[in-house]
Amino acid sequence: MGMTLWLTGLSGAGKSTVAQAMAGALLARGVPCKILDGDELRQGLCSDLGFGREDRAENIRRAAQVCAMLNSAGVVAIAALISPYREDRARARQIIGNTAFREVWLSTPLAECERRDPKGLYRKARCGELPVFTGVTDPYEVPHRPDLALDTQVLTVSECINKLGSLPGMERFWK
Repeated sequence: MGMTLWLTGLSGAGKSTVAQAMAGALLARGVPCKILDGDELRQGLCSDLGFGREDRAENIRRAAQVCAMLNSAGVVAIAALISPYREDRARARQIIGNTAFREVWLSTPLAECERRDPKGLYRKARCGELPVFTGVTDPYEVPHRPDLALDTQVLTVSECINKLGSLPGMERFWK
């Protein structure tokens, strides 16, 4: 049985960077893994969805279903998704199962995410070009009790990977 590392946080928090580094570390250990990146899902499996509340919920539901299928095949799924609503993340946990699901909050502050702004999205949101944007015009609900919180403004990618490897259940993959 695999596991799911569900990386949630604002745009620019480092979800994709941490996911790629973790996948590299797992593959180096011979552990099968797959990244489910929010941007990539939106170009394929979820290309029919917008950014309204219902579409966001469906996006997360679909991603969770894929993670559950990967886990049942023994694959570690690394979901790098903003997933701004607690209710949707709780539904993902329910779909995947409590023993396989680890919620990891990239707690990088909004000011740092805006400073990074790798895709120019915060600038567009602040100028009114993106009417619905998490952290600016749409809420991000901070996890109440994540399995792990990582502030990529403070921690290096390597430190993040080591913390992910020490999550309960990951020891069997982290040899």
